[in-house]
Amino acid sequence: MQIILLEKVGNLGQLGDVVKVKDGFARNFLIPQGKAKRATEANLKEFEARRAELEARQADILTGAQGRAEKLAGASVTVAQKAGVDGRLFGSITNADIAAAITATGVEVSKAEVRLPEGPLKAIGEYDVTLALHHDVTVDVKVVVVGEQ
Repeated sequence: MQIILLEKVGNLGQLGDVVKVKDGFARNFLIPQGKAKRATEANLKEFEARRAELEARQADILTGAQGRAEKLAGASVTVAQKAGVDGRLFGSITNADIAAAITATGVEVSKAEVRLPEGPLKAIGEYDVTLALHHDVTVDVKVVVVGEQ
């Protein structure tokens, strides 16, 4: 299916690109989330008429993400979880737990922005966690996992 991208999509293209994707990806993800439209004549004309507005909106989103990244640069967050005597946690620290701890400090972060490539944290210690606030903006935050009695 041919679609017009209404915003930058990682590994796919930039704003305004006409790309071919699988039908299910377009119908189930890109179109419902407002990231793309079908590439019809009418939609192409409408996109060209709205191009400046869409570019301005994307620039605002990028500026907001850069502002949040500046606030989070070098930040450290402490998360408490019940742990055994050997330092292993009862349960684990997930991206939702980390997002909630960062949001409690005053900077809004969603769980989808927290990147844990090795999976949830399962032991006490210090971890460097990457936050992908935008496709072009990432920041590292130190997460300190402490045992709770």
